[in-house]
Amino acid sequence: MRMDSMILERTTSLGTSAKTLVAFFLISLFVGCGGTNSEETSEEEADILLASNGVTLEDKIRGRRNGPPVKLDLEAIKERGVLHAVVDNSSTSYFIYRGRRMGYEYELLKIFADEHDLELKLTVTPNLEQALDMLNAGIADIMAYHLAITIERREIVDFTEPHTEVRQVLVQRKPQNWRKMKLHEIEREMLTDPVDLAGKEVVVRKGSSFATRLYNLSEEIGDEIYVNEMEGDIATEQLIRKVLDSEIQYTVADEDVAMLNESYYPDLYIETPISFPQRISWAIRKGSPELKTAIDDWLKALKRTPDYRTIYDRYFTYTKTQRSRAKSDYSSLSENGNISPYDDIIKLQAERIDWDWRLLAAQINQESKFDPKTKSWAGAEGLMQLTPVTQRKYKINRPYNPEENIQGGVSHIKFLEDYWQDEIEDPDELLKFVLASYNTGQGHVRDAQRLAQKYGANPRKWDDVAEYLLKKSQPKYYQDPVVKYGYCRGVEPTNYVKDILEIYEDYSAFFAGDTLEVQADII
Repeated sequence: MRMDSMILERTTSLGTSAKTLVAFFLISLFVGCGGTNSEETSEEEADILLASNGVTLEDKIRGRRNGPPVKLDLEAIKERGVLHAVVDNSSTSYFIYRGRRMGYEYELLKIFADEHDLELKLTVTPNLEQALDMLNAGIADIMAYHLAITIERREIVDFTEPHTEVRQVLVQRKPQNWRKMKLHEIEREMLTDPVDLAGKEVVVRKGSSFATRLYNLSEEIGDEIYVNEMEGDIATEQLIRKVLDSEIQYTVADEDVAMLNESYYPDLYIETPISFPQRISWAIRKGSPELKTAIDDWLKALKRTPDYRTIYDRYFTYTKTQRSRAKSDYSSLSENGNISPYDDIIKLQAERIDWDWRLLAAQINQESKFDPKTKSWAGAEGLMQLTPVTQRKYKINRPYNPEENIQGGVSHIKFLEDYWQDEIEDPDELLKFVLASYNTGQGHVRDAQRLAQKYGANPRKWDDVAEYLLKKSQPKYYQDPVVKYGYCRGVEPTNYVKDILEIYEDYSAFFAGDTLEVQADII
């Protein structure tokens, strides 16, 4: 099954320039034909206009940049029900550890979204320029980076209440034999005075506050510092690792991030500050005063609570724990990170049903959190929570054996695909019907289909069927003559489908896919 979700975009044969022209033409056509009475294009309208085949995230950014400005404040975000945030790919911002979402920025965002009854959708990119473009194009509502407030940035975005203050420090590698040296001997070989950066090359992310600070420092010392602004999808932590591997000599990082990385890699030297403390904040679009006020008020209150300190300490103070996460074989931060100990089995079994293995991993995570010994109150067992009936059907004798359990689960998925595929032709819709049926049984899904048809909805469209699956917990609906399987707590299968697709999006952003070629921009 080849899945195109609403936020995982397939690469097509259209060239970038051609796709950009399509996006721009659609916007121009819409505005020129009087499709809106406003001078501003809403986010929903822009998404519809840019939903033509092959239009990528970059095309959306370019298209919206060429079109009318997007205006979207908190009231409209609440009406939509989704908060879109762009985050960095780092050990403090956002990452996956043992199948779980983690990160300082992520946890703060989740609290804010939950308090405002919003679903949180994340875009992961280490590209600062792309993140700022996404913000101002209306694709993201918040840029939740470890972002220093600067005058230059204030011209293009607004900043929220700062959540911390840190200095910028120079990151360099200690001498090879530093463990045999005394501290003063190490320091003698390190660059400990910013003045000594004259004539040196320092590599930083393009558009970062580190670059701005280095240019200013060059003016202050009256000599040239060669600032190499690296373009593209490069994170500060990746540059730190390049210093560690001696690929570059110097980079710059915020002190808290540098200290965290030093705890992973003691060969780093981070004792040379190049700035006074700077305020670290999130960025939002200009013209979103309601959103800014809501975040500011919430953050001021949160910082006075023990919960905030707990979150901060989890990522910046308890370095031993964070180091174990970063170096784990089951972390997206690891160079060769895996989702679970069972990835090889999952990849092999996913081929049987032509699924992206990360999608199957997402389902297993939802079923068992990768615990092969788990057993539900209803008697379902193992990684894919096979019921006794399912075990007998597929001759599963050892339900707690990972290979045998996943094989049985995949056999049942194949059965459900065969059951639905002649009726549900769209592959994305088919996937949702299959997942819901795996969770609650195809009989209850059939009931919801019959109810949808009776009340004029589309029985082949999952969103319509899900609405009536939810209603099957009400007597009016589960006692309807068209219903054959009675009461169903429909919130469970509908959340099951939604949660698996969200987890899959997370995995697609961080882990390589072997069976499905997609461009995973938003998760």
